[in-house]
Amino acid sequence: MAEKMPPDVDGSTVVNPVIEVSKMASNAEPDEKASESSENDQYAIGSDKKMKFTDYFRVFGYSTIPEKLVMAAAFLAAVGAGVTMPLMNVVFGRLVGNFSSFNPSNGASASSFESGVNKNAQPISVLDALPPGQTATAITATANTLQVGVSEKLGTFIQSITLIIAAVVVSFTHSWALTLVTSSSLLFIMIIYSILVPQSIKAQRQVLHAEEKASAIASEALTAIRMIVACGAEERMSKKYSGWIEECRRRGMKLGPILGIQFAPIFFSVYATFGLAFWFGTVKLYLKGHIDNVGTVVIVIMSVMLIVFSLGQTAAPMIAISNAASAATDYFAVIDAPSPKTEGLKEPDVSPNGDIVFKSVTFAYPSRAYVKILDNLDLTFEAGKRTAICGASGSGKSTITGLIERWYSLHENYTNLPPPTYIPGNQKVAAALKAKEDEAVVEEKKPPVELSGTVSIDGHSLEDLDLKWWRSQIGLVQQEPFIFNDTIRKNVEYGLIGTQWEDADDEVKRQLVESACEEAFAAEYITKLPLGYQTQVGDAGIKLSGGQRQRLAIARAIIKKPTILILDEATSAIDVRSEQIVQAALDRASTGRTTITIAHRLSTIKKADKIVVLQKGRVIEQGSHESLLENENGAYWALVNAQKLSLGEGFADESDLVEPLARQASTATLAVQEAEIETPYENKGLIRSFGLLLYEQKSQFPMYFVMLGACMTAGAGFPVQAFLFAQLISVFQYTGTQLKDSASHWSLMFFILAICVGCAYFILGWSSNTISVHIACTYRQQYFESILAKRIRFFDADENSSGTLTGRVSNDPTQLQQLLGLNMALVYIAIFNVLGCVILAYYFGWKLTLLTFFVSMPIILSAGYFRVRYELMFERMNQEVFEESSQFASEAMGAVRTVAALTLEDMILTRYQVLLDKQVIKAFKKARMSSFVFALSDSVAMLCMALTFWYGGRLIARGEYTPLSFFVVYIGVVQGSEGAGNWLSFGPNMAQAAAAANRILALRKRDGTGSSGTGSKDIMLNDTEGGVSIELRDLWFKYPTRDIPIFTGLNITIEKGQFAALVGSSGSGKSSIISLLERFYDPQQGRILFNNTNIADMDIGHYRNSLSLVAQEPTLFQGTIRENILLGVEESTITDERLHQVCRDSEIHNFISSLPEGYNTDVGSKGVALSGGQKQRIAIARALIRDPSVLLLDEATSSLDSESERLVQQAFERAGQGRTMVVVAHRLATVQNADVIFVLGEGKVLEKGDHGALLRRKGVYYQMCQSQALDR
Repeated sequence: MAEKMPPDVDGSTVVNPVIEVSKMASNAEPDEKASESSENDQYAIGSDKKMKFTDYFRVFGYSTIPEKLVMAAAFLAAVGAGVTMPLMNVVFGRLVGNFSSFNPSNGASASSFESGVNKNAQPISVLDALPPGQTATAITATANTLQVGVSEKLGTFIQSITLIIAAVVVSFTHSWALTLVTSSSLLFIMIIYSILVPQSIKAQRQVLHAEEKASAIASEALTAIRMIVACGAEERMSKKYSGWIEECRRRGMKLGPILGIQFAPIFFSVYATFGLAFWFGTVKLYLKGHIDNVGTVVIVIMSVMLIVFSLGQTAAPMIAISNAASAATDYFAVIDAPSPKTEGLKEPDVSPNGDIVFKSVTFAYPSRAYVKILDNLDLTFEAGKRTAICGASGSGKSTITGLIERWYSLHENYTNLPPPTYIPGNQKVAAALKAKEDEAVVEEKKPPVELSGTVSIDGHSLEDLDLKWWRSQIGLVQQEPFIFNDTIRKNVEYGLIGTQWEDADDEVKRQLVESACEEAFAAEYITKLPLGYQTQVGDAGIKLSGGQRQRLAIARAIIKKPTILILDEATSAIDVRSEQIVQAALDRASTGRTTITIAHRLSTIKKADKIVVLQKGRVIEQGSHESLLENENGAYWALVNAQKLSLGEGFADESDLVEPLARQASTATLAVQEAEIETPYENKGLIRSFGLLLYEQKSQFPMYFVMLGACMTAGAGFPVQAFLFAQLISVFQYTGTQLKDSASHWSLMFFILAICVGCAYFILGWSSNTISVHIACTYRQQYFESILAKRIRFFDADENSSGTLTGRVSNDPTQLQQLLGLNMALVYIAIFNVLGCVILAYYFGWKLTLLTFFVSMPIILSAGYFRVRYELMFERMNQEVFEESSQFASEAMGAVRTVAALTLEDMILTRYQVLLDKQVIKAFKKARMSSFVFALSDSVAMLCMALTFWYGGRLIARGEYTPLSFFVVYIGVVQGSEGAGNWLSFGPNMAQAAAAANRILALRKRDGTGSSGTGSKDIMLNDTEGGVSIELRDLWFKYPTRDIPIFTGLNITIEKGQFAALVGSSGSGKSSIISLLERFYDPQQGRILFNNTNIADMDIGHYRNSLSLVAQEPTLFQGTIRENILLGVEESTITDERLHQVCRDSEIHNFISSLPEGYNTDVGSKGVALSGGQKQRIAIARALIRDPSVLLLDEATSSLDSESERLVQQAFERAGQGRTMVVVAHRLATVQNADVIFVLGEGKVLEKGDHGALLRRKGVYYQMCQSQALDR
């Protein structure tokens, strides 16, 4: 009997063996256009690696002994099922396939866990080359591919191979001649598949490469959603994302003919083999006496058909196993890659209290081997003393931190590992992939820099030290601190990892945390939070202000009482008042410790024992603050002079300032708007969701009808085959010529049926692929656009973190694709199969038909109903686990430097394993119940056969039925029953697709006002020449769900064209004003007026076009420098001259011009190719090129060195002519020329006036200025 469905004997999900090819981020093929010029091609990890099946078998080595026993039992069960089928002609297949799904989750978990281990073990330079979204996708999606390949697909494959061997033995035993003739179909299928399978895999990998690139764009956009909204770049990012989605569509369409040709031959050969076998067995063997009876013909035909079916059933498992082998190859490429040396000397063999010595160090970054960062550097950091490093951006300051932390090596470049791929159309340049801080002119033809020199402590090279021990001796606070999505207390406790307090009891840890937070001046805002130290900080600490995040990072660094303290711009984001206290705390913390301070704000380093000035990787000056100031022609004197702050007359003693400042209250707030409380999305159910989505795709109706016609033809093949099979069996009651003629006639009918069914499956494969590709691309694009249109408060919710949303954008449309494409077609085939078989059987024998169907069908339908209901419940749980683990993996990879510096590798892996273990436990429950349900639904077919034979035999014995009638009913009932079973076996796909459809429909519906907010499109912001007037009138604001008010009747008036500054303590609401002006949030009471017009009434798009924002932490996106600068404008409206002038004003043009590719240089993921100052200046250029009426600067110069800051400040003051400028600043030298300065605190304005007026008042602002004086 013909196979009722395309390949998937286990019944868990009948899927397209091509579309089910792994969604492996790390196995992507290069872009086709790019590959035309192979000279500059760059590949993602895995794309150019040959698949190794040995790696596939290595995966099983990660299973435990109980898991190996389960696998052995599953293997024996699969063999037993395979042997039994040819002998008893009973299908046991699906039972074994699902039993083995008990084990694979463990296998996949262990493998993905081990991948995580070795990802964290790789050098920072390797991980720099991979976008965080791509790395996380590789871990999650590739692990899923592995799980599919080592679970039910493996059981199906073993069962099918065993069945083939047993069937060959049975058929050859009964008639070797007939077996050889009918086996010709095997050769035909093998030839077809040997040609098509490699082509389909290659085509699918190209599709997956495009999907991976789209996912990386989505991850970047959703991570930096505030900057996207502020720039009005939603449409730009949507188009960028759409470019890759269209590439997915273009490449996906190529799969249609391949898929059609892949399906057509196997179904043609099935039916054609029936005709050939009956004709040859009857005419050439039976009539000539080579076989004794018709039973032999039937046995051989059934055995060979089992072989054919089993070969078809091995297609999907073979592809899944091949994909798993490819995934394993990628995993082991990382696992087996050379890892940095981690073991070595530790106490007491080496003391962390010795001098840190850089001796003749010459260094270049591995992927930028032609650019010298450190040039024969000789530098000593004396033990127990405080050494400060300053200098221009790009002078090599942060590189010193990287070498001390051993993120990079002076001996191993790791240049053998491939760099990342970038979006089509971008020019790829290795010289811009990774270089923290370089502004040197690059000469393309220079030889690679030869790394040399040593970095040592206590006379021992750092390379010889135990890596984890060494890093545990260092407390590091970076310029842009990364805070994990956890509680405040947990984030600080992470600093204890690797120390003597790592395993201390809870009370000791609590005291250490609170002490460290008090010392870092973080306790003041933590204690004011409703949940205190148990407050969740959100994705990347988004719920905290910049200053609050930095103080938390300082607490995390000093809690371990490190021997060595590295402060890389540790106080750059802290307000003046807090900086004074924290600086005093850091002074105390650095006593007796080797302290290395990197700073642009020179007021933080004037007490250092030694100040080192770097320039182009060399030391040009060193000495104390006072001694360096004596040289008025020196570099340090110039830096100090650039930051000089006019103080008026009279100075307060610095020691008198600390205590009063400490007593000043500040309103601690979490800079977060928690998501609006929404009821869970409406569960519309499968039918309603399916109907809505189908209706939306009206343009695809012609293709649907084509597919439906193909489904009808394919479905009709089953009842027609039942009729023909019965006729051929019946011809054996004839003899002589009549037997020969009848056999030839009905064999020819089988061949005609084979042609029709083959054509139907070709059309089916092509049309279903076209539909599924269109649906996936359409809804992936719409999903992404719907998310971008959300209000900012939507993204503040914990369940809507960037990692979670990126996973949804990728996976939910894929679920729809699997249901509405080929799988939907297979359901239709099953329906037509059932209807056709029932009608045919009822026509030939209504008694037997009614009995069998009334007994069997209710059981089948009941089993299917409970299975679908069960799958729906577990799909929800699995979705939650996937999102949680995907989010965690993305966060861990995005913070890899912080993870390494805090020696958090073990903790990260433990937490990741816990997340995976939760998934395994749920998979166990699912496997146990699924096995029972599958066994029940599959047993119905056998019960149906037994009942049919028993009752049919009685009817034949009584003379009521002829053999023809019996065989038609028997075959029809069997085919109909199994078709219904297959129809209902789509439970998992239907359940997952229904949930995905609900999420997509709900996300589009809710919060329909989008990030655009409300407002009339008719009300525009007019009279903007010379800037606009801004008034915050009686403003009351608090973040919803928070009881702490930010503003209580705030009133601020800024005149047209004024330069207004906002200063105050951290948490006083400075950044909240920026957020309100950008309309990220709306006030509860009061109004914000631009030119006396309420901004809530304006068209939001037009309104935001009049603003430009430079945020505290610069955000760059993967792409070229040109693309990043032009993010918020139409490229066609900006000339090169205008672009270059803006960059000159931002003091970045000379650096860009020095790069080989200039403005077309790719900046890498998150701008990793640039230093902090370079990124900030590009962000400033991006703001200025919009020519805004209002310029919003939120600590815009905090990352710049003194000289660059002075130049950019001049550029701002020039740019401020003719526009209103609102500046949030901690570094008061940047705002001393402001027209009006507002000092915020306690939810209102404490003082206002210009610099001189406020100094004369000798109030809060005066004290803040005193704390920043450099020339006293």
